[in-house]
Amino acid sequence: MHYLTIVLRFLHVVSGAFWFGSAMMMSFFISPSVAATSDAGQRFMGHLVKQGRVVTAISALAGITVLAGAGLYWIDSAGFSSPWTWSGTGLVFGLGGAFGLIGFIFGIQIGTNINKIVKTGSEIQGKPTPEQMGLIQAAQKRLKVVGPISAYSHILAVICMSVARYWF
Repeated sequence: MHYLTIVLRFLHVVSGAFWFGSAMMMSFFISPSVAATSDAGQRFMGHLVKQGRVVTAISALAGITVLAGAGLYWIDSAGFSSPWTWSGTGLVFGLGGAFGLIGFIFGIQIGTNINKIVKTGSEIQGKPTPEQMGLIQAAQKRLKVVGPISAYSHILAVICMSVARYWF
């Protein structure tokens, strides 16, 4: 079991670091820059999503992080049945996991909406139709809601994970 814990912790920390960094870059730097640069930003985002496959990469990292974290929590809590689960450490790790799951769920919505925008944008020939503009604007509106929820959930998850061992 010791080797499994080491492997899971490695996967959780490394993939989580990349997932967190990617989420922060997208939320606080790339997305606002894309919005501010209009057509050039849309072309950049289209390239990043299609050729760079950023949504696929971030989704894979998120999935690995969540599964490895769930495995670690399962091991530490003896299948969610030990008193450790209700200790300060267990509760804070659990809270961090809950915030991580919120970030994961809203992150899926981010990826879905980014893909909708890129797909619709790639179908535009000349001036966008009212239907195409409606699809893009609806997806952008959803991103403005789910983006911050995901970003701040990630921040809270990392805070919980970084201090959980020190709660008694």
